[in-house]
Amino acid sequence: MSMAQPAADLHVHTTASDGTLPIEAVPAAADAADIDLVAVTDHDRIQPALDAPITDHDGVTVIRRIELRVDTGRQRLDLLGYAVESTDELTVELDRLQQNRIERAKQIIDRVEDYIGVTLELDIQPGIGRQHIARAVANSDANYDFQGAFGELIGDGCPCYIPREITPVARGISLLTEACPVVSLAHPLRYDDPGAALDHAAELEAVERYYPYDHAVDTDRIDDAIDRHSLLATGGSDAHGTTLGQAGPPPAAVKRFRRWLQKR
Repeated sequence: MSMAQPAADLHVHTTASDGTLPIEAVPAAADAADIDLVAVTDHDRIQPALDAPITDHDGVTVIRRIELRVDTGRQRLDLLGYAVESTDELTVELDRLQQNRIERAKQIIDRVEDYIGVTLELDIQPGIGRQHIARAVANSDANYDFQGAFGELIGDGCPCYIPREITPVARGISLLTEACPVVSLAHPLRYDDPGAALDHAAELEAVERYYPYDHAVDTDRIDDAIDRHSLLATGGSDAHGTTLGQAGPPPAAVKRFRRWLQKR
């Protein structure tokens, strides 16, 4: 699916979780992509270097956002909380999830090292995920690249895989609704059952309409949900590297999004 040049990138990961983009490099990356609005997103963690929900960095507006995985009982979804202002309850939940991430990472690393007979060079910190471990495997003497590490070692069902704790969907929606003026459903056409995922859109303010799927998709069902529930259409590149602007909302959607944030 071809996409026009976006006016913003509202889904960008940093080194606070599994991205490779340092927070201080966001303005230059945004300038290179010719955008001036970026939502900094990290998994189960609020970017600690951002001291307010919306800040200006060298002329680039940066929205502090969080990506929270939730379990519906049928599948796992990702929720995106924009302009997050943490509450006590959200802080407790994120602390619990980060401790589980650390414990899980240690267990996976032990399994990988035993399984392939190498020592991985890896600094275990809050925000750690399987992408960090896959990169460490690819940089080791083992005969695996990044994709091979996922596909053969640490992906779901692989010999070194260990599941992590996931927030139940109702609790996740409640926590983010209290902490964020806009909560969006991430990449709805990536799930095994997109229809069931979009059923949750009625409980949210937005859905990620613009996204760089790696296969052909039919966005009509997303547009139907947006129209039916009067949702904002958000979007972004889901960048885990340093290149921004591969996807995102057009100017009209960005204008509506900005107005919504200002009202809230």
